[in-house]
Amino acid sequence: MIVLGIETSCDETSVAVIKDGLLTANLISSQHFHKNFGGVVPELSSRAHLQIVNPLVKSALEKSSVKLEDIDLIAATAGPGLIGALLVGLTYAKGLSLSLNKKFVAVNHIEGHIFSGFLMEEKPEFPFLALVVSGGHTLLLLVKNFIEIYKLGSTVDDAAGEAFDKVSKLLGLGYPGGPKIQKAAEGGDAFRINFPIAELKEPYNFSFSGLKTAVLRYVQQQGGIQNLDEQHIKDIAASFQMAVIKALIQKLKRAIKSFDVKSVSIVGGVAANSLLKEKATELAYEFNNKIVIPRLEFCGDNAAMIAFRAQTLFESGITHKLDYKPYPALDENSFLSL
Repeated sequence: MIVLGIETSCDETSVAVIKDGLLTANLISSQHFHKNFGGVVPELSSRAHLQIVNPLVKSALEKSSVKLEDIDLIAATAGPGLIGALLVGLTYAKGLSLSLNKKFVAVNHIEGHIFSGFLMEEKPEFPFLALVVSGGHTLLLLVKNFIEIYKLGSTVDDAAGEAFDKVSKLLGLGYPGGPKIQKAAEGGDAFRINFPIAELKEPYNFSFSGLKTAVLRYVQQQGGIQNLDEQHIKDIAASFQMAVIKALIQKLKRAIKSFDVKSVSIVGGVAANSLLKEKATELAYEFNNKIVIPRLEFCGDNAAMIAFRAQTLFESGITHKLDYKPYPALDENSFLSL
């Protein structure tokens, strides 16, 4: 079976091919120009996807030694994401499906992340806990199989990735915030400032808005960013990063204690954070759980996870019609409740 996956939810255009269960291509074209604007500009993102998606598909097929007519299943991200960007990949995939008379699957971007660990040699074992930490989403999920996904908790305000971006901008470190904060934190004292961790009524929910505000107030109390030397900024970055990771690990530990799981998987862009990897690995070992964190190319937005998720849906008897509409926001009701 040959699956073609297309991902255009935000500022990465990606095309992947899975051939008889083997990933033969996972090409990613990143739109680095957004850093000049301090964030993703939706219309510019859509235009960039339009320019690169067709050449990228041709390159992926060539790399995989596959012809268009050989493809069995065509998939694309339907949401959540920037609606204009989503339309590019989704419409392109639908066009291929129609012209080639091939099956089509619309993939939920978050579900792609949830199962991105299966792209690794050492794969998660069901049931497993999935901590999804990306730019726009923070979710804690209990995954029993490829269809039964239960939502334990989510963020009530900012996602972890959003908090990284906003604090990075506040500290004058730039965009994207995740790698900028991590780099600054490497030379900082993570225990210099004791930033707060929100404790919510719902045991598995997250909140990062208060933490972001605490950083802002701290900077204001110092007389503004202009009064901070380089070392002080590094210390703030390290202390902030530590607070975010503590909040994530705290809820993950609570879930490990409450549910009988075989594995833990940390996925999404923030999963690339080295401190999160370290603390999550320590936690998994403490409770004798397998820990699976995807490689860097599978942490961020990529089409390999979209193609893989599409194949699991297809094998479960799920395909979609060509009138399937894109959606900008995640409907968390799409996950099951315990």
